Amino acid sequence: MAEGKIRILYIAATGAGDPTRASLPFHLAANGAVEAGYDADLVLAGDASERVKANVAEGVSGLGIPPLAELLAKVGAKGIPVYV
Repeated sequence: MAEGKIRILYIAATGAGDPTRASLPFHLAANGAVEAGYDADLVLAGDASERVKANVAEGVSGLGIPPLAELLAKVGAKGIPVYV
């Protein structure tokens, strides 16, 4: 294994119907892994793919974490790849 940064892959399949679970991977990637110095990628499968639409993200706000629209902006600003 080549030495270098640790890369964490977050895989999500939960849609906006469960706002906390829907937002958590974005929060962990942007405010956790990257802030701790790791590389992070997000994979959105199934119902999770709807979360990247602006009209969906605006209405998603989980408990105890920032709103999804804010998290999406942070993920973009930090250059975290999102695969849908």
